[in-house]
Amino acid sequence: MFEISPEGFSLDGRPLRLLSGALHYFRVLPEQWPHRLRQLRAMGLNTVETYVPWNLHEPRPGVFDFDGIADLDRFLIASREAGLHAIVRPSPYICAEWDNGGLPWWLHADRGVRALRCGDPAYEAHVDRWYDRLVPLLAAHQVTRGGNVLMMQVENEYGSFGCDTGHLEHLAASLRSGGIEVPLFTSDGPDDFFLTGGTLHGTLATVNFGSRATEAFSSLARLRPDDPAMCMEFWCGWFDHWGTGHVVRDPGEAADTLAEILRTGASVNIYMAHGGTNFSTWAGANTEDPATGERYRPTVTSYDYDAPIDERGAATKKFHAFREVLAACADGPLPAPEPAAALLPPPRVELAESLALFDVLDSLSGPERTAPLPPSFEELCIGQGLVLYHARVPGPRGPYLLSVQGLADRAHVYVEGAYAGVLERDATEAIADVAVPEPGARLELLVESMGRVNYGTALGESKGVRRVLHTQQQVHGWRARAVELGHGTPERLDWTGARTGGDAGGHKDANAGAGAGAGADTVARGPAFLRGFLEVAEPGDTYLALPGAGKGYVWVNGFCLGRYWETRGPQRALYLPWPLLRAGRNEVVVLELDADAGTVPAAVETRETPDLG
Repeated sequence: MFEISPEGFSLDGRPLRLLSGALHYFRVLPEQWPHRLRQLRAMGLNTVETYVPWNLHEPRPGVFDFDGIADLDRFLIASREAGLHAIVRPSPYICAEWDNGGLPWWLHADRGVRALRCGDPAYEAHVDRWYDRLVPLLAAHQVTRGGNVLMMQVENEYGSFGCDTGHLEHLAASLRSGGIEVPLFTSDGPDDFFLTGGTLHGTLATVNFGSRATEAFSSLARLRPDDPAMCMEFWCGWFDHWGTGHVVRDPGEAADTLAEILRTGASVNIYMAHGGTNFSTWAGANTEDPATGERYRPTVTSYDYDAPIDERGAATKKFHAFREVLAACADGPLPAPEPAAALLPPPRVELAESLALFDVLDSLSGPERTAPLPPSFEELCIGQGLVLYHARVPGPRGPYLLSVQGLADRAHVYVEGAYAGVLERDATEAIADVAVPEPGARLELLVESMGRVNYGTALGESKGVRRVLHTQQQVHGWRARAVELGHGTPERLDWTGARTGGDAGGHKDANAGAGAGAGADTVARGPAFLRGFLEVAEPGDTYLALPGAGKGYVWVNGFCLGRYWETRGPQRALYLPWPLLRAGRNEVVVLELDADAGTVPAAVETRETPDLG
């Protein structure tokens, strides 16, 4: 039995200090889980911690996914086989730099849900239904039933968001009624308002921080004198946003803070021990001012986090610094760290075929929808991807400012088929001097969504565009076609009519050709899918770089590696894990969104080292 007292934790009557590391199963391919878990053991940890993202497991209401990278049951079995205890931090909200903090996008489409993360009846009804599916799976892995799960979290950093204790009590009661017998806990920052707003009486309170450990534990002890000291998130690194620098933390300085935590006698969970990757469209976003939602900052694809175990599973200098500190707590010699998978030689993949996005919309989009104002992504029943909005602006009229309101998050604008520019949320949201001839003009906006905000009061945002204005006048009468992007998108493409090399023309409304390079010859207007093939003798890890590219997405054998943004950075190479490859021919598909700006990659280059900035 796992028990908690003011002095600490115990398992089956013996004292147990939790030396835990965060490893999110949903950011690592299942074939790699055993290796990453053994790396945790080699660093000196005895426990693994993971979140559970609700939106991954219930992509649409009542449709559940627990297969592949979402196979939580398999992950917990693997962690037990690796000799690790487990801490589970289930939904509904997880933050984690994950799209919408783990909350499903379709909650925004339910008009009965008036508020998230509180006692809103419609919201709690959705959570209860989700728990009916999730909690029995977790209950089977509890240490009380022969498994390795020691405790579970109620909500996540709730004191950073609200103070609805009744909602926390509802979640705790739902876990208990579903069969959870192990101790529950909360985790919050160490300041008094975090701990008074986000904790529950009779439930273990833990704290999250990256430095000043002694000060943080003193704050916890003042407010929760009967709780043993535990740092549930020791932030040993940090995450990156597009358009900012790559964040790193000195290994020695981080190891000194870890040693300070351990000198107090506390337990610890290293966040992150191994970060992994925000595959597909799962990366989240932040705002610089959560109170107003201003200055939107989407998160990059890599979740390396400057963690001690890097994105491809290799032990870093920080790993060895932490291992030296943790070895003092071990009962015996630590197992040796294992090497990461072998690297591929660095060949070049020519992107010799292309399909104009606007020419293949019929195979990618759902039915067209009409509305007076542009419908949101949620109203069009997609979570992430693209929406092509069409309307007509009456004319004739002189050149006026064309502006958008509520853009989330980026729009390519076309007037009568001619490329007019790119608009971005919290940046350029208007185009000057747009004239309209006498018959009127066809206006098109191709809107791309980036990650939903995962922290603060901006949580729960919609994607799309709220309204479009030509001078002060709203544009009405919209048609919209939605293209959901994610794993399997290229499977809907028919390449038999693809353009190759210099043969390529463009979309029928083409204007000037895109920039230089082999890929550029294949596209004359608008975004384009580009395809090449990677020949592999034996699968191995690699990083894919796209010199000359702008912004877009990459798929390998139908699996979406994630977003790239070559012109923005800091990340300029995507991690390609070995399990996605097979001996022989492997399909590589790129969706380049900024082709009109002349950024069309001619090839994909494989590299042996990451480029995080």
